[in-house]
Amino acid sequence: MGALIGLMAGVGILLVLWTFSEPDWQPTSRTSARRHPVADLLQRAGVDGVSPAQLVALCVLAFAIGAVVMAGVSGVAAIGVVFGAMAAGVPVAILRGRAMRRLRDHAALWPDAVDNLASAVRAGLSLPEALIQLGERGPEGLRDAFEQFGRDYQGTGRFNDSLDRLKDRLADPVGDRVVEALRIARDVGGGDLGRMLRSLSGFLREDLRTRGELESRQSWTVNGARLAVAAPWAVLLLMCLQGDVVGRFASGTGLIVLTAGAVLCVVAYRLMMWIGRLPAERRILA
Repeated sequence: MGALIGLMAGVGILLVLWTFSEPDWQPTSRTSARRHPVADLLQRAGVDGVSPAQLVALCVLAFAIGAVVMAGVSGVAAIGVVFGAMAAGVPVAILRGRAMRRLRDHAALWPDAVDNLASAVRAGLSLPEALIQLGERGPEGLRDAFEQFGRDYQGTGRFNDSLDRLKDRLADPVGDRVVEALRIARDVGGGDLGRMLRSLSGFLREDLRTRGELESRQSWTVNGARLAVAAPWAVLLLMCLQGDVVGRFASGTGLIVLTAGAVLCVVAYRLMMWIGRLPAERRILA
């Protein structure tokens, strides 16, 4: 009887906790529609016409080529697998580097774009017209996105839908802030939109200057981490030219050494990058 009472009490407590926690478990429509990480990476890198499946296939192909080539050069299958895994990560690393460069390039262009918007609004243009003219007179790196916005808006006449597609093309936290500010101004009628845009431009310039100083100081940490990780594998690559030396890795002990070294390099690199990281700005309602 006591066990039954305890069981029922436990079930009752669980149901109460479930009742209070249920809203947190239910994903919002925005969260459930979140893009796949690979698709998000391709979008942030500005790569069109490449699907996540094609990127995965490219990584698999790079692994196979790297593994076969290095196994043939060294005569040790374990070395081929290790270098094949490195080759498989090259496409992802290239995309991440491209995404970071694109983000920095856009951050340097947005203050001028916002100033252009403020001038257009002050001159009496409507919000859609101010955005469309950025496709002609805006910063060079942002013109394509705003040209497509102009075509979307002129073809559909739906301002909010065109803004959503503009956000998807830009895939930029700063662009999200500007777009959402314009959306609110359009919905509620922002009389101080020009002043708000000029203030936003000043904030963006100050943030760009501060982040540039921090990134210049962070560069030694990033370069040191990359050099520390690449050095032992560069030595191993040179050792592949000496068959009698590299043949020692063909044993079980050699496989353990290679595996442990690869794991330690990955952990150390991630740890150093985590220690020297800068706070990343998140996208709004992405």
